[in-house]
Amino acid sequence: MEEIQLFLDDAKETMDRALKHTNIELSKIRAGKAMPSMLDGLMVEYYGVPSPIQNVATVNTPDARSLVIRPFEKKMLGEVEKAIRNSDLGLSPNNDGEVVRLNIPPLTEERRRDLVKRVKSEIEVGRVNIRNIRKDTNESLRKLLKEGASEDDIKRAEEKVQALTDTYIGKMDSLSSAKEAEIMTV
Repeated sequence: MEEIQLFLDDAKETMDRALKHTNIELSKIRAGKAMPSMLDGLMVEYYGVPSPIQNVATVNTPDARSLVIRPFEKKMLGEVEKAIRNSDLGLSPNNDGEVVRLNIPPLTEERRRDLVKRVKSEIEVGRVNIRNIRKDTNESLRKLLKEGASEDDIKRAEEKVQALTDTYIGKMDSLSSAKEAEIMTV
């Protein structure tokens, strides 16, 4: 019985991590206003080594429509600018010799729809991860059954896993609804 509880606790913890990961991925999708998290995951060549932009520069938001990136070393301005141009952010950097400025244009209706599609695809990846965790946990529980655990205990545990799965899928749906509303708000 103790082993079963360990599997359930592990499943909950792993589902939590999957939800957090999806939330981080959603925060990278811009909703029309400038946020430093938009640049999370952007890698910059730093002495031949790809490094996260946060390790080579500070990112600030002076207003709702712009980002200012101030590299720790001036010679990194070109590398930061190049990384932004080569990214899928769709932004044009302006280098003034001191900082790189990014003006965030207002979203068009078409761009909003594209972003909503990206949100839906990220949410679907999160749902698949949750379902895979359920599948792996149930397989582990069935192995316990073969090792002599009681059928009733395994059945109850599988029901708890399903309830956990339903809860986390609901949380994914809530994330999706909130992000879609944020994107579609003009």
